[in-house]
Amino acid sequence: MPAAHDPRPLTGEPLALDLLNTRWNSEGVTQDLLTDTEGLAVWLAGNGLDGAHAADAEVLRHLREAREALRAAVDDSLAQGAPLVDAVLGHGRIRARLTENGVSEEPEFTDPSWGPAWLAARDYLHLLTRAPDRIRRCAHETCVLHFFDTSRNGTRRWCSMAACGNRAKASRHYARSKDS
Repeated sequence: MPAAHDPRPLTGEPLALDLLNTRWNSEGVTQDLLTDTEGLAVWLAGNGLDGAHAADAEVLRHLREAREALRAAVDDSLAQGAPLVDAVLGHGRIRARLTENGVSEEPEFTDPSWGPAWLAARDYLHLLTRAPDRIRRCAHETCVLHFFDTSRNGTRRWCSMAACGNRAKASRHYARSKDS
């Protein structure tokens, strides 16, 4: 049975940020994709993890824990979030192997239900190694979404120019026209 439609306004970000974006605001109300295993199934399918990981209560619990750890690291501070992210990372490791096709690195988990949470935490480490200054929260004051800035000059401010960027422009225009 195919997973339900993903209702989130921003998808397709790297795994760690996509996990953070399972919580968003819509018309002043916070929405949460991970309230139940149906939402978990949508998230797993959207990230290509549905074949390897079950959408069950344990995976959901671990994924919520990883989301809070990542939120602390991204929104609060690395000092606050690091022990929480490390706790999630403690449930898995990368196993290097030599195969007939060359070097292979495969994740191994202490318990398979930690798989998606561990993969998201590991992805965050990759983003930090790649370009930590490009991990951003949307600049709109009511938006809680995150993105990895892949723009050429690294100046992206909005989760979406069509949504938050447009609202900011409209607000500035209204303020200017009101003052005239």
